[in-house]
Amino acid sequence: MQTSRRFRSALLQAAIAGSLFAQGAAGAQVVTVPTTPVVGSSNPATAEPPVTRPSTKPCTVTLYSNEAFNDYSAHPITYTPPSACKGPWAKVVLNLDFTVTAGRQYDRTASLYLGSANIYYGTTAEPRAALSPSWHVERDVTDLSALFKTAQTGNAIIYNIFNSTYNGGIYGNATLQFYPADLRNLPPEVPDMVVPVSGVNSPYELDTTSSAVTTTVSLPRNLTKAYLDVIAQSQSNDEFWYLGVPNDVAGELETYGGTAFRETEVTIDGKAAGVAPVSPWIYTGGIDPYLWEPITGVETLNFKPYRVDLTPFAGMLSDGSPHTVGISVYNANSYFLATANLLLYRDKIRPVTGGEVLEDTLSAEPVPYVVENLTTTSSATTGTVTVGSKRTFTVKGYVNTALGRVETTVESTVDFKSNQTFNVATSGIPEVQNVDQTSSVDSKTTTQLGILAEQVARHWSFPLKLDYTFLQNSDGTYSQIVSSDQQHEVSESTAMNGFPLTSTDTVEQVKSSDTLVYTADFSAIQAVGPTASSASYVSKDSTGSCWSRSLASANRMLTSVQDNKSCPAKR
Repeated sequence: MQTSRRFRSALLQAAIAGSLFAQGAAGAQVVTVPTTPVVGSSNPATAEPPVTRPSTKPCTVTLYSNEAFNDYSAHPITYTPPSACKGPWAKVVLNLDFTVTAGRQYDRTASLYLGSANIYYGTTAEPRAALSPSWHVERDVTDLSALFKTAQTGNAIIYNIFNSTYNGGIYGNATLQFYPADLRNLPPEVPDMVVPVSGVNSPYELDTTSSAVTTTVSLPRNLTKAYLDVIAQSQSNDEFWYLGVPNDVAGELETYGGTAFRETEVTIDGKAAGVAPVSPWIYTGGIDPYLWEPITGVETLNFKPYRVDLTPFAGMLSDGSPHTVGISVYNANSYFLATANLLLYRDKIRPVTGGEVLEDTLSAEPVPYVVENLTTTSSATTGTVTVGSKRTFTVKGYVNTALGRVETTVESTVDFKSNQTFNVATSGIPEVQNVDQTSSVDSKTTTQLGILAEQVARHWSFPLKLDYTFLQNSDGTYSQIVSSDQQHEVSESTAMNGFPLTSTDTVEQVKSSDTLVYTADFSAIQAVGPTASSASYVSKDSTGSCWSRSLASANRMLTSVQDNKSCPAKR
C-alpha cells in the first residue's frame, strides 16, 4: 500500500490522540504545576530558565482565571492598571498556566493581546487518553510597560475544536505581576510607546509573498530609537516549511512545495527597512508527537520575538507625517500568522528631534538560489536539494537629540542554508529525508555621539537537523524512525570606542528520537518506542554570572533535572 507522508502524519496524530477514548472535560479546571520540571512527570518540560524577579513585593492583576478555550472564538479580556503599584516598575512579568484534559486534541496556537499589542504567543501541548498535560509559562514583558499604564481591552485566543471526537478541553490562567522600583531595584529604560502591527487584537494571516500586515500612524516628533519585535508562525501548508522542496520535484519526493526557505520582510512606507528570520519551531503534534513528550521543542510553548533595529529610521519617523510599517513573509505558501510590536523611545528634553536616513542598501526581496542534484530511476529518486540566501546590508540614519546629533549604523548579514538528502522509492516506501538547516543573523550596531562610538554586536542562529526514515519491515508492518536536533543561539557584546564592556551568550538545545511501528494496513500503531530526548539551556555573561539546566527523558517521562551543571564551579 502506498501512502503519502501527509497522510501518515494525520493518521499518526489521530492514532496517538485517540488510541484510547476518554470522556470530555466537563467541570475541568487548570492544574498548576511547579515552575521547575519534576522527575517522574510526563507534563511538558523545558530547560528554559524562569524570569528573575526583583526583591520588591509585586501587585498582581488577573487577566483571566480557569478560562475554558473550548470553542473557535476569541475570548475578550479587560485590563486595569494596579492602583497600589502605579510605577515606575522594576519588572513586569506575565504568568500563564495551561491544562489540557485527557482525550483527543491537536496542538493549538495560543496568543494574548491587549490594545491589539501582542503580549504572549505560543502553542499548546497535546493530551493522550491517559495524560492530561499541565504546564507553566512566564514571560518578561517589562518592555511593554507603556501599554500597561492605561486600561486596555484585548483578546485571549486559543481556537479549539471541541466536540465528541476532539474532546481534549483547554483551560488557562493569566496574571500580570508588577514589581515596584526602589533604590535596590531601579527601573530599566523602557520604550515610551508601543504600537501594534497586527490584526485587531489578533495575529494577521499572510497567505503569499505579497500578503502584508501594515499599520499607518503619525508618531511623536521627538523619537530617538525604534525597534520592531516580530513573530511569524507557520500554519497549514506552511507548518513544515523546513521540509519543503522546489515545486517541480515535490511530487516525486513526497513532500511540500515552495522550497525550504522563508524570511520575514519589514518595510517602512513600502521600502525595505529590515529582515527577521523565521524560526523553525516544531509543535507538539509535529512529525511524531512522541518526540515532544515530555520535553517540548525549542520555544514551542513560548515563542520569542525577533527584534529588528529600526533606529536609523527614527528621525524620518519623527517628521510629523503618517508612515506605514509593514511585515510580510517571503515564500509564504498558505499560510503564516504574523504579529509585531513597534517599540519607540522619545527624547526626554526636546519636543522635536528630526533627522533622516543616510543610507539603506537593503534590497526589497531576497534572491535565494536552488540547487537540485537528483537522480531518478524506475525504482527511486535519490540525491540532494540545496536552497540558500545570503545578503549583507547597511542602514544608517541620524537623530538630532538634546545631547546632539546621534548617528546609528546597522550592518547585518542574514544567512540561510538548507541541505536535504533524499532516497524516495517510486512506490513511496522506503522513504528517507534528512534536513540540515541553519538560519543566522550577524549584526553590528554603531551609535555615534561626538567622539563616542558604542558598538553592539549580535548573533542569532537557529540550526535544525532532522532525519526521517519510513520503511517496510519483513513481517509486513512499517517503521517510522525520526530524530531531531534543534538549537537556538543568541549572543551580544558591547564595546565603547573599541574597548569591550559586556557580553552575554545563551544556547538552548533539544534533541529527540523515536521509532514507531504501523500495522500492515496502516490502521493503527502497533508499537512505540523507545522515545528518548534531552534538553539544555546555558546562559553566561562577562560578569561571571551563569545559569544552566539540563533535562533527560525516556519513554515519555522525565528522568533527570540538573541545574548549573554546565556552569563553572564557584571558588
